[in-house]
Amino acid sequence: MTITQHLSSPLVAVVGATGGQGGSVIKALAESDKPYRVRGFSRDVSKPASEALKKQGVEMVQIPLVEENKKEVYQAFTGADFTFLVTNFWEHMNVEKEISEGKMLIDAAKAAGVRGIVWSGLPAVKKISGGKYSNVAHFDGKAVVTEYGRQSGVPFANVQAVAMYAQNFLTNSMMLVKQPDGTNVAAFAWCIRPATVLPIIDIKNDYGLYVRRVIESPVFPDGVQVNTTSEDITVGDLVRQLSHATGKQITIEQITAEKCHSNFTALGVPPAIATDIIEGFRFFDEFGYYGGQPSSGMDGLGRPTRSWAEFVKQADWSKVLA
Repeated sequence: MTITQHLSSPLVAVVGATGGQGGSVIKALAESDKPYRVRGFSRDVSKPASEALKKQGVEMVQIPLVEENKKEVYQAFTGADFTFLVTNFWEHMNVEKEISEGKMLIDAAKAAGVRGIVWSGLPAVKKISGGKYSNVAHFDGKAVVTEYGRQSGVPFANVQAVAMYAQNFLTNSMMLVKQPDGTNVAAFAWCIRPATVLPIIDIKNDYGLYVRRVIESPVFPDGVQVNTTSEDITVGDLVRQLSHATGKQITIEQITAEKCHSNFTALGVPPAIATDIIEGFRFFDEFGYYGGQPSSGMDGLGRPTRSWAEFVKQADWSKVLA
C-alpha cells in the first residue's frame, strides 16, 4: 500500500528521512499493507532524495534538528503518533552534542504526545566491558540517550542499527585497502579475528523492517531492545564470499591495534576517532557486537532480509576493486 494522506491513518515522523536508516524506515512503511502518513525531516527538502519522497506522498519538513532550533523541532513533531529517532555522530564527531540532540528529540516526541518512540541506539561498550573499552564514543553516546529514553515515560523501543552497513564496503576506503606493493589485490587489514562473528546489514533494504515490526505490534513493545541484522557472518566468510562473487583475490590479515591505528591516521582519521574505531573492533572480538546478546529473530518481518552474498552479487564493486 502506498503512503496515504488520510487523517485516520497513524502519522509516523521520521528523522533522517533521506539517510540510510530513515529512508529504510519509510521504504518498509510504504511496503506495508497498513496505511501510514509519513512526515520526513531533512535539512534540504529540495534535493533529489527529498523530491523522490514527496512523490511517494511523504510530507517533507526542512529543519535542522539542533538545540539552537529547539522551538521549531518541538513544533515539527506535532500530531505524530510514532517517531523514528536517530542521531549522526559522524556528522560532527562530538559525543556531547550527539547526547544533547538525542535527548532533545526524545523530549520533543514526548511533548507531542506520541504513542511510541523508536530510537536507533547502540550497545553501551564501556559498561558492558567493565571499563576496558572506554573510548568508543559513537556507541556510548547513543547508549546514554537510550537510558534517557527509557526513563521518559513514553513507550520506548531501542532498535539498534548495526554499524557494519553492507554499503560501507562500497564506499569506505578503511574497509578495503590496497596492498603496499601497489598490486591490484585488495585486502582487509583489521585488528579483529577472522573467526569473529559480526552482524551485517543492508541498511537501505532491511533496517526499516525491524522498525515496522515494532510499530505494527498489537501493543507497542515498551522497553524492547531489537538487535538488527541481515545476516550474522564471520569476518573470514565475509571476505571469502566477496572474493568468490567478484572473482577478485581478496585477502584478510589480522593486524595489531597499533598498526590499525597507524593505518587509520595515515588516511587522515583523527587519532581519537581511530582509537574509538579500534576499541570498537576489540570489543566485537571479545564481547560480541551486541555485548554477548544474540541478534534478534527475523520472524514477523515484512519480507526476508538480504544476505551478504545476495548484496555482494547485486552491488557494483568496480570502483572499490578497480
